Order: sequence, then structure tokens, then C-alpha cells
Amino acid sequence: MVYLDYNATTPLDEKVQQAMKPYIEGRFGNPSSSHWYGVKEKEAVAKAREEVADLIGCSSEEVFFTSGGTESINWALKGTAERLRKTKRHIVTSAAEHVAVLECCKYLEEVHGMEITHVGVNEYGEVDPEQVRAAIREDTALVTIMLANNETGTINDIRSIAQIARSKGVLVHTDASQAIGKIPVDVNDLGVDFLTVAGEHAKHVVANTLTDSGTWPGHKLYAPAGVGALYIRHGTELPNFMHGAGHERGRRAGTENTMHLVALGAACKAIPGIELNGHPERRLPNTLNVLNLPFSCVRSHGDLQIIAQTADRLAFSAGSACHAGQTGHVSHVLKAMNISKDKAFRCCHLRIRNHH
Repeated sequence: MVYLDYNATTPLDEKVQQAMKPYIEGRFGNPSSSHWYGVKEKEAVAKAREEVADLIGCSSEEVFFTSGGTESINWALKGTAERLRKTKRHIVTSAAEHVAVLECCKYLEEVHGMEITHVGVNEYGEVDPEQVRAAIREDTALVTIMLANNETGTINDIRSIAQIARSKGVLVHTDASQAIGKIPVDVNDLGVDFLTVAGEHAKHVVANTLTDSGTWPGHKLYAPAGVGALYIRHGTELPNFMHGAGHERGRRAGTENTMHLVALGAACKAIPGIELNGHPERRLPNTLNVLNLPFSCVRSHGDLQIIAQTADRLAFSAGSACHAGQTGHVSHVLKAMNISKDKAFRCCHLRIRNHH
């Protein structure tokens, strides 16, 4: 089999499996317990937190573990809205965000009366920082724009967007789920207040920080689903999303899933006739969204069925895994890029393992 859907999920890297093995074979303990079983797990969680912090260039005190990217996004958006909604009831996002951001914004709009502005994207699926500037108002609480798109691989200029927003006193969140482990990600270079790490759609983490040459080391580790983190810049207030005991330094209740946290810490080619969706250069190295691949394509009940001529050896999709099985669904990302419905139905989404 040739697996081409790495943005949907990835296999466990061998080194990640080795990090998890002791827990599968019997190691256990609650990191909050004061006895020996808890102390050793507390140390393991602390090590994992340091590894994630090293990856994104922050201190370990700014990393908060969650159950995945969706929770991290919800915490950043809903928490900011809760804290500022008496004076700031406006959020700026883009039309091409991950569904977790779009649905969270929809909830805040419909249930809590927040006003949401969705800036458009250009033909490459890229957000123009100047459109973000134009969308910011006096009552804007948050700008949330993804670092890299999960369907096209296009990378947004988050550094410029953050500079604009923060100059106006507006907080910035970026969903970096698809970027982590594929391109260098440094929170201080980006200038964001919140950053979503890993999550259910991108289990890609690197064990080391940048090398002296500024490139990523060769080994990239793939962690399991159901684990993620939220970077919260030091000094930035954010209400608790989970209430209970004092886990995650009192900011996110719930007994730590040590095995997955340890795993998280440890954890393109021209074809004639195809058309590329997304930016030709500013894009993830492993993500390709293309039109007119040389595969047979048929429609069934209004939905695209892609039948590879080598179906027993290829695994890829027609869009985001989040919408798999939805009859007649056309990617909102491609819509935002003004790609016609007919063309969108003939697009394929290839996500490969990223080798350096």
C-alpha cells in the first residue's frame, strides 16, 4: 500500500512506540500522586512538556496539554470570548480555516452573540494580512488564522498578521496542527499569543529543536490521536476550559494521560496535466491538493468517488477527513479560493510522510 493521507492521521513512529511500550506493559501511576508511582509519572510528563516547548521555542510553563487540537482551539477561542465579551465582541478569522475553528466561531456567534468576520483568501488559499488589518475593529477580541492549511498546504504569513493585530491590542491565535513537524515553528518568531499544537489531524512532532543550520533534524516522530497542547503566552489570561482539580497548573482539569503525553513528547513531483491548488512555493512540503490526477473519477449520489487504478496500493482522499462520507460535499477551502464546483469535485488531496 502507498498511503497518501498523512494529514488525516499518521502511523506511530517506532520511537514513539518504544516510548509508549512501558505503559502498555504495566507501568502506571497518577502524576498528581505524591508516592513513588506518581512522582515518576510527574517527571515523565514534565519531560514531555519540555520537549514540546523546545519544539516551538517557548518555556515549558507556557505549554498546556489537552485531548487534541480541537480542544485546544475551543479553549483559546471560547476562553478569550468569555473573558473579553463585555467590551470586545468581535473575532476575525478566515473562510479557509479548519472546521474546528469555523464551528467554534459559529457557536460563539449563535449562542453568545459574538460577531465574526471571515476574511477571504486569494487563488492560492492564502490570507492577505492587509485584509486582516481592514477587518480589525475597536471591539475585536481575537484574530485566529491557521499557520498552514490542511487541504492545500499553503502557509499563511502569521508573523505579519500577528504584528498587525498586536499593534492594535488584539490577541492572536494560530492553528499550527498541520505545520508542526513539517516546517520550523517558533512562537516568538510568529508573535502569537495562542498556538495549537499537534491534535487529532496532525500527529507530527519532532524530538529536537532546530539545528544550527536552521533546518529540521531528519527524524520526525508520529504520536497517537487524542493528545495535543495549547501554547499560552506568558501573562496572557485565559479562563479554565475544564473545571475540576488542579491539573495543568490549575488551568485544565483532568488526570494526565501519561502514555500519550510521553508519546507526544517523543514523537512533492510533477504529473503532466494536473493543476495545483494552493501556493506554489509557500506550502507544506508533504501536502498536495491537485486537479486532474490520472485516476478514474465517477460520481455517486452527487458525491465524488475516486477510484485509483491501483486501488489496492494507494490510499488518498478527495478532501479533508473531517468531511469524509458527506454526500455532495465540496471543500469550503476550495470554495473560498473561487474554485468551481465542477473542478472541486475533481480535486484530490495527497498528504505524504515528510522526509528531510
